[in-house]
Amino acid sequence: MIPELSGEIMTKTDVTVKFTYQDYLHMPEDRRYELVEGEFFMIPSPNEYHQRISRELEYALMTFVKKRKSGFVYYAPFDVVLSDEDVVQPDIIYVSKERGNIITHNNIQGAPDLVVEILSPKISYRDREIKRKLYGKHGVKEYWIVDPIKQAIEVLSNDVAGYKKNRHI
Repeated sequence: MIPELSGEIMTKTDVTVKFTYQDYLHMPEDRRYELVEGEFFMIPSPNEYHQRISRELEYALMTFVKKRKSGFVYYAPFDVVLSDEDVVQPDIIYVSKERGNIITHNNIQGAPDLVVEILSPKISYRDREIKRKLYGKHGVKEYWIVDPIKQAIEVLSNDVAGYKKNRHI
């Protein structure tokens, strides 16, 4: 007997929708989004203190990298496409000259050498836990978590066992 004709209602509750990079490209441009494991997250606009910290770190890193001609530094918003279901916009990104082939006109295709995230109160869990796992899984060599409240930088290095805390700055 056909369920629709017998009066039974068919429901499916175990359907999980995974969005892709193509879906991401169609999101409104007036807001920032990230795509993590096929799920969209809206990124709130950073506050003034966050922007100030970002500017100072970008300047220091850019000065260091330019002096050594060792690679390329970018800052948000600039897409890092880790996979078809993982697209993020880290606060600061470094790609070594040797790996410059992952840089395209529109985005970075693959894991940068360094990713810096400056914590914001509303999304700190995502940066500390979810993105740490995501960056580790995709091979980001070094991950800096900047804590504006503690005025500290946690430096994590990736090895075969995952990220290990290197030091606090």
